[in-house]
Amino acid sequence: MLRASLVVSLLAVVPPPVIASAQTPAGGEWPPLKVVDVRWIDTTVAACTDFSRFANGAWLAHDTIPAAYSASGVTRDMSDRNELVVRSVLEDAAARRNSFPPASTPRKLGTFYATCMDSTAIEAAGVTPIRPWLRGIDSITTRTRLLPEIAKLQILGVNVAFRYSPDVDSHDATHYITWFYQGGLGLPDRDYYFAQGPAADSTRQAFVAHVATMLRLARQDSAAADRQAAEVMALETSLARGSLTRVERRDPVKTDHPMSMAQLTALAPRIGWARYFRAIGLRAPVLKVNVTAPEFVRRVDSLLQAKPLATWRAYLKYHAIAAAAPWLSSPFVQEDFAFRSRFSGARALLPRWKRCLRETDGDLGEALGQAYVEKTFPPEARARARAVIDDIRTAFGERLKHLTWMSDSTRAQALDKLAQMGEKVGYPDHWRDYSRLRQVEGTFVLNVASANAFEWERTVNRPGMPVDTTEWGITVPTVNAYYDASKNEMVFPAGALTPQTFDPNTDDAANYGSLGGSWAGHELTHGFDDEGRHYDAKGNLRDWWQPSDSVHFVEQAALVERQFNEYIQVDTFHVNGKLTEGENIADWGGLLTAYDALESRLARQASGRPGLIEGYTPEQRYFIAYAQSWRVHVRPEQLRTRVTVDPHAPEQWRVNGPLSNIPAFAQAFGCKEGDPMVRPKDKVPTIW
Repeated sequence: MLRASLVVSLLAVVPPPVIASAQTPAGGEWPPLKVVDVRWIDTTVAACTDFSRFANGAWLAHDTIPAAYSASGVTRDMSDRNELVVRSVLEDAAARRNSFPPASTPRKLGTFYATCMDSTAIEAAGVTPIRPWLRGIDSITTRTRLLPEIAKLQILGVNVAFRYSPDVDSHDATHYITWFYQGGLGLPDRDYYFAQGPAADSTRQAFVAHVATMLRLARQDSAAADRQAAEVMALETSLARGSLTRVERRDPVKTDHPMSMAQLTALAPRIGWARYFRAIGLRAPVLKVNVTAPEFVRRVDSLLQAKPLATWRAYLKYHAIAAAAPWLSSPFVQEDFAFRSRFSGARALLPRWKRCLRETDGDLGEALGQAYVEKTFPPEARARARAVIDDIRTAFGERLKHLTWMSDSTRAQALDKLAQMGEKVGYPDHWRDYSRLRQVEGTFVLNVASANAFEWERTVNRPGMPVDTTEWGITVPTVNAYYDASKNEMVFPAGALTPQTFDPNTDDAANYGSLGGSWAGHELTHGFDDEGRHYDAKGNLRDWWQPSDSVHFVEQAALVERQFNEYIQVDTFHVNGKLTEGENIADWGGLLTAYDALESRLARQASGRPGLIEGYTPEQRYFIAYAQSWRVHVRPEQLRTRVTVDPHAPEQWRVNGPLSNIPAFAQAFGCKEGDPMVRPKDKVPTIW
């Protein structure tokens, strides 16, 4: 389990963008992607006016978002191609599953995917597979029965009340401890419960109607379902009132509340922690925990006593049904999709094979990884990608050595952190053991619950144990990357190391602009952004900065925040510069660092500096590659959701924002003071 507050990924936290066709093309293949594709450039737009539109305008002019998606763009282009490979693996495993030994991973993989694709069995079963869950909830007739039932649902993957997770100790990064997080909300964020205006009122009303519909589909009396839905909304609003905002959750200090069991008991005396720990399967005594949101846990403790048991039963039933809904019969699937589409803008469901593939990758990802790598990512591609990433690391070190605002004391520790920063490229060196996972022929939703229980049991007893430094928090085919502050490492799966991100056969300028700037430089800079800088070389939460250096950083980061606050996200909504601050710093630092790395590499080339390629200099191709790596077309519904939940700015501003701060960009395209892509010098921060 990866702690979200410490793990910063490259891409948006909402569903990723997709290409213009939701269906597999004739012949099962799309035209190959290029890291730089000059066909997408719109030369009628001046590069110094709107570089994002210049680099991608020709593509945008012809793109149509397919009904099943909330966006189209490069990330989905790559993902759809990866999914063709994964689909072939899964269909082969499903067809041959009975020929594999009963306990083997290929048998389990094939069974999981095959039962998901068996829509006939799923439609016939209706809500029956989760009836035992609902009967368990109905058995809550005393307060002592409430917490064990919450624990049972959490093990099955249902997000209720609060979230338990065994994560890295912020003050001893070599060991795990018990963490408690806020959770249990049906709307995407706590802010949805308190926002004002007609649109916010409509969203809350739609949620209440959705809860009632889900309860009725599970054969609840209609009048009772309406009453219970209102009670669920009231309970969740109380939970939301004790929740931290997304901006607060980005501050490691605000989520750092280590305490003993005695202190946890004093914070929430009525929860009955010993009974809860037994119910979730913890074997060893709990000595230390971290409560990220003490007020939230205190509120749960109060609500467990204050709210009627009937309200808690309705709340747990709704969340159990909602967790299972995507894998139940069509009425549940359609209601789940209809509600979620309010936030994504998607107009139609994805094909079943895509939904099943993504669930398989999420639940049994490493069972897929090895086969995917064998088909798509040869050792030489891994070596070339590592070479680019290592060049980025060297370039960042050189920037550190020459920062005039940083003291020697802070610089020495920053260089040490950089030297100790780990990197995982391509795929794990050791694959996960699935021998204890149980998968059976039958209804798919129970196999999903079994996979969730397997993952819970795999990690639940980690508190007190040494941290597994080999573990990956992302599956191999995924088009994303992340930096984990608690391990001081950056991770780049093979799925992201393909065109359009990276091509071992293309020019350095293209690769350094995309893989170097958008990915490697970005993730590396996360170790030194407004959140990551609070962690030392070992991953411990520790202030290693001289006070004067911290003051400078905070002042300059505030300029980044103000810059992005100026930009319109959608309609009249502005980008939240504070929520997106870390990602904006990482984009900017990544661009600066990868540009230095490219210039250094070009200077070292024995064959001399390359000339124009497809009409552009290496520096121009560098910036075009960066901009085209953010080629995307997003529905307004998704952009509105992202204002509240996503720490990433819209892709247009991830291009134009940092580039307008960089003199090398202006020089490459002949931009002058006063051009929209040249930010006034007194507004340009000085950090990395």
